[in-house]
Amino acid sequence: MTTPEPLGGGSQEPRPASPTLPSANATSETITPATSSLPSKGLALAALIVGIAAFLFGLIPVFGALVGVVAIVLGIVAIRKNQSKGMALTGIILGSVAALVSIGVTAGLGAVVNSSTDTSPAAVTAPSETTEPSEPAEETAAAEPVAPAVPAEYKSALSKADSYSNSMFMSKAGVFDQLTSEFGEKFSPEAAQYAVDNVKADWNANALAKAKTYQESMSMSPEAIRDQLTSAYGEKFTAEEADYAIQNLNG
Repeated sequence: MTTPEPLGGGSQEPRPASPTLPSANATSETITPATSSLPSKGLALAALIVGIAAFLFGLIPVFGALVGVVAIVLGIVAIRKNQSKGMALTGIILGSVAALVSIGVTAGLGAVVNSSTDTSPAAVTAPSETTEPSEPAEETAAAEPVAPAVPAEYKSALSKADSYSNSMFMSKAGVFDQLTSEFGEKFSPEAAQYAVDNVKADWNANALAKAKTYQESMSMSPEAIRDQLTSAYGEKFTAEEADYAIQNLNG
């Protein structure tokens, strides 16, 4: 753009116009640098922290499960909001473990409480007051004698005697010695005697079974088998039981 004012020195060429500055009211376009938006970690970090707390309190009934559920919810919300996936997943895993452990502990305590309630002794009721009869009561028949309770040791000895007789075909004396031996069952002599007197055993059949074992596995003669059956260091059967075994050995 030119002005009619001539240049100096007698030249008739028009003077170029001075450049105009933009007005103060003109709006200039501002360029803002692009910033990379980093995902927020608030909920994910909260899920991680609550998950760690839930894991520490997991053994506390109910409370540990509640804290674990909170950690799981925070972790799920954080993942949906595209927050730190590693923190969120860690919080979810720790919260889940804590919830399961707390629920298991709660269930175990409930079972213990129920069992203790079931085994609690029944309430004792006070005996009702009875009035004395005005007339003498008729004589009642004598009550039948109550059999004495068998001690627990006697019952255990009887069970062991039954096992030795039916599975190992031992003699009555052999079972008694095994029950009272300090290297065996260590029952008292009274308990062992009760056991051999009350066990359901066929001692003749046991002697025959032992005789067949010696004949088949050791090829012993009948007389040698008889000696082994009656020996105090062997099977300890009676002479009658040994005779029965030898007579029926090949039957």
